[in-house]
Formats: sequence, C-alpha cells, structure tokens
Amino acid sequence: MRKILFESLVGRPLTEPGPQLDDPEIIALAQEIESAARVKLGRGLSIRELDAGSCNGCELEIHALGNAFYDLERFGLRFVASPRHADVLLVTGPVTKNMREALLRTYVATPAPKWVVAAGSCAFDGGIFAGGYACAGGVSAAIPVDLHIPGCPPAPIALLKGLLALMTNGSDARR
Repeated sequence: MRKILFESLVGRPLTEPGPQLDDPEIIALAQEIESAARVKLGRGLSIRELDAGSCNGCELEIHALGNAFYDLERFGLRFVASPRHADVLLVTGPVTKNMREALLRTYVATPAPKWVVAAGSCAFDGGIFAGGYACAGGVSAAIPVDLHIPGCPPAPIALLKGLLALMTNGSDARR
C-alpha cells in the first residue's frame, strides 16, 4: 500500500491529455449538429441521458460533452432533466431487470417524434454483463433503437459523430 501511495505522489497523473480548446474538428462537428438540428427541429437538440445499468464509463464520456473543452451548450445542444423535454434518449449500459420498467416509462414519457441512441458496447448487446442473472440484454431488447454508437466507452468525438449521423441520415427513423 505504501508503494502505491508513494508512486501516486511522485509519478505523473494517469490521464490522457485534454483536447485543444479551439479544436477545429470539435467546432466543425458541433456546428454541423446545430445546423442539422435547426433544419430537422427548428431549434437546438435536447438530450435525455439514461443509465440503464452501466458501469458509468460511458457516463464519464457523456458528461465530458458538457465540460469546458466540448461545451455543447454553445452550439444549441443541451441535456435535459425530464424526458418530456427531450428529442433524443441517450441510453447507456445493459438493461438490468430492475431498470427495464424505468426505461420503458422514460421512453413512453418522451414525446413523439423521438430518437433513441444506445451508447456503448453494453447498450448494444449487454457487453460483459450479457448472460448475467440481473441483465435483461441490450437496449433494443426493451425499446426500439435508432442508432448504436460503439465503444467501451465511446469517446466524446464518437458521440458527436453519432448524433450528427442520427440527424442527417436517421431522420426517417424518428418515431
């Protein structure tokens, strides 16, 4: 234990470098998403994130979208607290048996037309939790999914690209 403590005090942090504040790829993606949302919805995109039983790895990457590096609010994208205000349900994790009912209620509470995005490997098919006693499977086992964003966890850039693909290619899939 002492060795680990000493190494953490004198060693460098085990984090990856943050993106540049004015990264042109991030700015271009966010502006494309904003313009696509304005074309499809006439306003910015409202996202309701729902954890259906994940390990929280995907949530860390999703929350990064709201930090100072990505700051999606400046491009008209926002996370909302209520499914009644959402255009997109962004679901992470495998659907656990305890969360299946909450996921269904959230889906029903989201006004039509709506999109459902399953983010991460676990949301696709249960991931490492598949076959477990508490796992009911991927998100598509409980509700219809319009887009799956792969990764364990998916990077913030992958999430942005997925949202853009959803609005540009998946407009017919809205329910």
